[in-house]
Amino acid sequence: MQKKTWIAVLATLFGMNFLNAGETGRWTIVSPDSICWKVNGAHHDHIEMSGLKVSTVLRYGVNETGEWVIDRNIVLPTFRTIPNDTHASLQHRFNGDWAYLCLVNGQPLLGEKVETVSLSGVMTVKSIYSDKGIALTRTLFPSTSYPVFCEKYELENVTDRSLTVEFPSNSLSYRTDEARGVEGSYTLTATLSSPAKEGVCQLKAGERACFQVLYAGYKKNDWELALDVEKELMARREFLRQVQSNLVLETPSDVINTMFSFAKIRGSESIFDTKGGYMQSPGGEAYYAGIWANDQAEYINPFFPYLGYPAGNRSAMNSFSLFMRYMNDEYKPLPSSIIAEGIDCFGVAGDRGDVAMVGYGAARYALASGNRHEAEKLWPLIEWCLEYCNRKLNAEGVVESDSDELENRFPSGKANLCTSSLYYDALISATYLGKALKKDREQIKSYRDKATELYKNMDAYFAWNVEGYETYRYYDGNDVLRSWICIPLTMGIYDRAEGTVSALFSDKLWMENGLLTQSGTSTYWDRSTLYAFRGAYACGAREIATEYLEKYSATRLLGDHVPYAVEAWPEGNQRHLSTESALYCRIMTEGLFGIRPIALNAFKLTPQLPEGWNTMSLKRICAFGATFDIEVKRNKGNALLVLIKKGNKVMGKYKVENGKSIEVRIK
Repeated sequence: MQKKTWIAVLATLFGMNFLNAGETGRWTIVSPDSICWKVNGAHHDHIEMSGLKVSTVLRYGVNETGEWVIDRNIVLPTFRTIPNDTHASLQHRFNGDWAYLCLVNGQPLLGEKVETVSLSGVMTVKSIYSDKGIALTRTLFPSTSYPVFCEKYELENVTDRSLTVEFPSNSLSYRTDEARGVEGSYTLTATLSSPAKEGVCQLKAGERACFQVLYAGYKKNDWELALDVEKELMARREFLRQVQSNLVLETPSDVINTMFSFAKIRGSESIFDTKGGYMQSPGGEAYYAGIWANDQAEYINPFFPYLGYPAGNRSAMNSFSLFMRYMNDEYKPLPSSIIAEGIDCFGVAGDRGDVAMVGYGAARYALASGNRHEAEKLWPLIEWCLEYCNRKLNAEGVVESDSDELENRFPSGKANLCTSSLYYDALISATYLGKALKKDREQIKSYRDKATELYKNMDAYFAWNVEGYETYRYYDGNDVLRSWICIPLTMGIYDRAEGTVSALFSDKLWMENGLLTQSGTSTYWDRSTLYAFRGAYACGAREIATEYLEKYSATRLLGDHVPYAVEAWPEGNQRHLSTESALYCRIMTEGLFGIRPIALNAFKLTPQLPEGWNTMSLKRICAFGATFDIEVKRNKGNALLVLIKKGNKVMGKYKVENGKSIEVRIK
């Protein structure tokens, strides 16, 4: 069957599995970077927000009487507890709202009706107290630099008369057990303060007054922070401006554009300033001040160069440097994670293929960054990882590992598809990188030859008919479909693309929330779903990929649990782990636009413009040592016009068939 034909058939067969994107949402898009819930009934959700020294999970909502309800779990990644293990970040919950402590004309502020809740990197809650003539706006966000979570309460007089408003001064303080802290006892405070003189102000019609609540953590001998919530809000908005002004996606799909915009926030905000350097960490009330071979090295580090967020690139290089400490002459495996601000390591399921993950991520990052100094620094790590994987080849020539990134939650055999696929791509990237760095020609040739041999061995070992689909078995003995059959597609292996895409979007794997980990179960992990979208685009199945991506994005961005990709269900209750958001962004950079680094200043570009779109663009891409735009426009028939621009200057102009590759060199 011709490629275009099977893609069309897939779209017809599977295009009706979802409701339309616009029919599923509790939330609506109000701007490219903002969504809003117009409250019309009770609902509850949770979201994580982070800064360099704090992360907070807000469990929030509106109850049956229309009142705001909130529970804050404050996580302080650098406040280590005993035992100082993976989960040893100090946490404390502050439950309840503060507005009821205010008095209006001597009466408590009661009778709230929440009107809207908005998310834009900060949370904004607008309420009305009709009986009191008060409108209240709450603004909630993490400090960018301090171990503090901030809340601003702004009251507005919406009557035509003057009102007397009384704000309390209040402070709660908790001291932790000295024996349970690495640095002894910690203090956690919640402090309410107001600029109003003696806490009393007269609000004329239309006037506003505010108070602030700061939730802060202190170690011994720390000075008490005197922070202004307005300045902290300005700093948060500056962080958001930095992230949102680069790598701007523009397509005809508002839901994809907006979820992409939010995904940049979640991936970038979850970077923590630790004594071991900047560490991008997953979060989820469990994983802080540490790095993982999959989450950081494999998932998010290859993405950061495109975004051009300095803290992101800094965290990526720091994570690779931390892994380099564990290289050894005996070629024992790297740890799965480096924890506790970099002083310890941990692994729960042996060798998960971690070395392949690190080698793949380091090579991809080095190429995309375009920074020769960084690439030279990473080259020894890449070499070591490739040699390790080569030594782990079994008799059939594929890579053995004890488990995979799911850590024995599901079987993975002695050699799994993920580990070999990652090693394959690492070899390809090392070939490109070695050439760019002018490394030994025989060494580069050996990597190319090993990739060619591995390609053949993977096909012989993993290619299989599984549940009626010509796709891959995940391991020897696997006889049911697994979601990770998508991974070869993301590595440029398309031999079994037709059967694989058919299986991924079949009723055996696909459900409303994405891909089941294994057919016949009810468990899903977003990471494999996000890989599947990227792979479907990469192999040319752009119509079905777009159809399902829009529906998935509408569910995650505008449904009942928003606005980010999640970790899993039922495990973790759909936590907003940060690196899944990076995988969402990589659907666009590597799938939709098909960017594949081939040098420090060059890449292959394979645009996949869906039939319903006439144009798409990525603006202010900060990769390959430059900042540039990619604009794709429909030309005639199946032809596309591709423009590479720096500012308003066109640096390259290409005509290419949709789904075909061109090489772009950034000068």
